[in-house]
Amino acid sequence: MRYRLFGQHTGLRVSELVLGTANFGGRWGYGANLDASREIVDRYADAGGNFLDCADVYQFGESEEFLGTLLDGRRNNFVIATKYTQAAVPNAGALATGNSRLAMRLSVEASLKRLKTDRIDLYWVHFSDGVTPTDEIMRGLDDLVRSGKVLYVGLSDFPAWRAARASTIAELRGWAPVAGLQFEHSLVERTSEHELMPAGKALGLGMVAWSPLGGGLLSGKYRRGEKGRFEALGGAVFQQENSAQRTAVVDTTLAVAAELGVTPSEVAVAWVLLKGSLPIIGPRTSEQFAAYLGASKLELAQHHVELLDRASALVPIFPQSMIDAPAYRQAAAGGQYERVIMPETSAP
Repeated sequence: MRYRLFGQHTGLRVSELVLGTANFGGRWGYGANLDASREIVDRYADAGGNFLDCADVYQFGESEEFLGTLLDGRRNNFVIATKYTQAAVPNAGALATGNSRLAMRLSVEASLKRLKTDRIDLYWVHFSDGVTPTDEIMRGLDDLVRSGKVLYVGLSDFPAWRAARASTIAELRGWAPVAGLQFEHSLVERTSEHELMPAGKALGLGMVAWSPLGGGLLSGKYRRGEKGRFEALGGAVFQQENSAQRTAVVDTTLAVAAELGVTPSEVAVAWVLLKGSLPIIGPRTSEQFAAYLGASKLELAQHHVELLDRASALVPIFPQSMIDAPAYRQAAAGGQYERVIMPETSAP
């Protein structure tokens, strides 16, 4: 497995495939036991993987507990990323949940104990609670970095404008920078390409994509009658085959996989990787892990990428639909647009 620098604000060399651990544990009534989780982590490490993604709410804390046990004696071989916002117990209450500094402090201390470590390498705010001011979040995260309990910080499932504001506040005040963004991205959920991915690229952030298989849809397993997340998690984090376009996307993914002699999972994950994010793979079994593993080695031909892009194409939204229109491109370039060498990313 190859390594990439995690954005432009860190020196972290992380593996291209991120191992998601939401399936480690059984407190949600669905997941892998400790031995099965150990086998997955061992195989991931043997393949060169070093980037683990967790959250305090995963399996109500059991996922972090498993990692604390499984990494005994090899803690420094991995980047541990975990999140706060929902707390590790059901009905935790108003003070222990959300994005506030109080919830942050309570959560990080509990996560450190469950993980049996003295630091969290990358601490994500799990998602925006819609009320906590951005400067409160960033100041609280800066305190954790200065204390040494957290090394890097990131925002998961935040609007692009808030990510940009957080990055600017941290830069101007000399606080710990936003190092990364996490968001959903797959062939059946590409809307993060409208704002989040351009923002991440322009700000030099490491980008992590969750659910690259659309909750398993792109693996084709639901067409075979398997239930997976649709049944086990009540449809949470699950994309349904509920439109003609999604049917076309699944058909195309399966066809490309058959032509290449690989699994549909490898094709779907390789496509996400090609677009610039580090995909989180979340296997529950060793067999599922094997179905993902070849994605980092798979090189999709340009015509395969074009097929997948075309089947899953987004409808442009404002203002990009106006900005990208040929007439406006020419107007903004004095009628010389075709002579201008454009940068890889838009102006920040």
